[in-house]
Amino acid sequence: MKEFLKYTMATVVGIILASIIVTVISIISLAGMVATEGASSSIPKNSVLRIKLQGEIVERAGEGSPMDILNQDEDATIGLDQALDALKKAAKSDKVKGIYLEAGSLAAYPADLQELRRALLDFKESGKWIVAYGDDYTRGAYYLCSVADEVFLNPSGMIDWNGMSSQPIFYTGLLKKVGVKMQVFKVGTYKSAVEPFINTEMSDANREQVQSYLGSIWNGMLRDVAKSRKLKVEALNAMADSTLLLSDADVFVEKKLADKLCYMSDVKEALRERLELDEDDDINFTTLADVASSDDLGKKVDDEIAVYYAYGEINDARAKGFNQEHSITTKETLTDLQKLRKDDDVKAVVIRVNSPGGSAYASEQIWHEIQLLRAEKPVVISMGAMAASGGYYISCGANEIFAEPMTLTGSIGIFGMIPDASELLTEKLGLSFDVVKTNAMSDFGAMGRPFNANESAKLQSYINRGYELFTGRVAGGRGMAQDSVKAIAEGRVWTGEQAQKIGLVDKLGNLDDAVEAAAKLAEIEDYTVGRYPSPTPWYMTLLDKESGDYMEGQMRAALGEYYPAFSLLKRVGQMNPVQARMPFDPNIK
Repeated sequence: MKEFLKYTMATVVGIILASIIVTVISIISLAGMVATEGASSSIPKNSVLRIKLQGEIVERAGEGSPMDILNQDEDATIGLDQALDALKKAAKSDKVKGIYLEAGSLAAYPADLQELRRALLDFKESGKWIVAYGDDYTRGAYYLCSVADEVFLNPSGMIDWNGMSSQPIFYTGLLKKVGVKMQVFKVGTYKSAVEPFINTEMSDANREQVQSYLGSIWNGMLRDVAKSRKLKVEALNAMADSTLLLSDADVFVEKKLADKLCYMSDVKEALRERLELDEDDDINFTTLADVASSDDLGKKVDDEIAVYYAYGEINDARAKGFNQEHSITTKETLTDLQKLRKDDDVKAVVIRVNSPGGSAYASEQIWHEIQLLRAEKPVVISMGAMAASGGYYISCGANEIFAEPMTLTGSIGIFGMIPDASELLTEKLGLSFDVVKTNAMSDFGAMGRPFNANESAKLQSYINRGYELFTGRVAGGRGMAQDSVKAIAEGRVWTGEQAQKIGLVDKLGNLDDAVEAAAKLAEIEDYTVGRYPSPTPWYMTLLDKESGDYMEGQMRAALGEYYPAFSLLKRVGQMNPVQARMPFDPNIK
């Protein structure tokens, strides 16, 4: 009987393991077929590129999670890289006649919106049309849709044009309730990343910098929309002050924010007229993914300009478990940059930086590797939504720096933040601590007590040295005196437009502008653009025990705008205690 049970259990376990292996292999095989079919899509003639402005704009298009594929959730994100590629190809394709922008609830940083909007304007330069429709337009969606030849609004719809705000969340009261205090060591009057953990409201310096960069971004939006809609900036600003959001829909037409009130069926009729179709003819809609994966119109040559995407927080190592987001990690980034340095076909490298910063130590290591790369071939930085603090640290040593006018950058400062849980442990949990030590600082960082005066002084000195190193790196990279760097540093966040005026950025421009500059520095005219690193296919995350992409996606979808606040509490505990980063969540609305 004992042997029977043993063999029976072994058989059952074998069947289960075999089923798991077969399932994984089947999914990978299916993914391979999907990838093969999507390698080069066929766009129907007389097509309209439909762009659904929903979800959020991310730096790169992924292949989604398994559940996204099964649910056909194509609107969860817009990959900026894919969208820019698709718009360039659509402008040149004789099969794509125009673009239909379908407005929805879109979340994106201002610089991402600006880059995508510029690509839409470039599309219009080809002589083709853009039509926009929405039941409700968020500010970001309207900013994009304002480029359209016609902006349609549902008769019961609305347009959010109420200006901008930043509403940081403060955790100090919560920490106090659980008996935890944050011990903070920093350099930089404007270095406000620590404020949510030690204050209950914004400091005067932080309020000053936020007001400054929000004003810069909003003024840029006003100028862009005013030009497209043929309105005055002052009129648009007055509309924002009048709580236009709650007006009747016909007021948006009267104010010239929209051209016509209509329903979806009416919009489709307008599209048929532009396509010269009969009433019963179907409209051939195509997607960003289909157009981006269509045959490349450019020729292939051996010389290559490599675009390396560095986006997310800068970490010493990859975060484990759920609530992780894409990050710039030391080991992977150094390995990737070393490969590009040794690749003889790569004549120049454009590093696309979209990062709020992170670990000061990791930032220094990546900065050093970029200097080794620059010693052998030109390096140009293209700043995305943000390249601040550690994001600026890794950027400052490049040959040239490009930023969007609305990019958040600068924040040259450093801080250390270490929790003191002594009250939680001793008073609330009733624990007691004692110590025997051989030297004065043998119990440095011990549980059960805060840092003493001597320890605090040494930690502050360590942070000060980090700030000297950071500002020295900036001074060397930008050709400035270190004192001049310190005068504009102090942890202050600037927009790209502001940063150019004070010497932190060379030129205002997008990724294409940075690629052209890199080619000029490399003295090549014909080249292929390569993109690195290759995105990880979704089916590979099934085999990665550290991946929490699916669960994170579900949490993000459920919590919406509150997701960053909740995920932050977990990430703080995993971070290097010495950070070069901007505020944890700018919370721009």
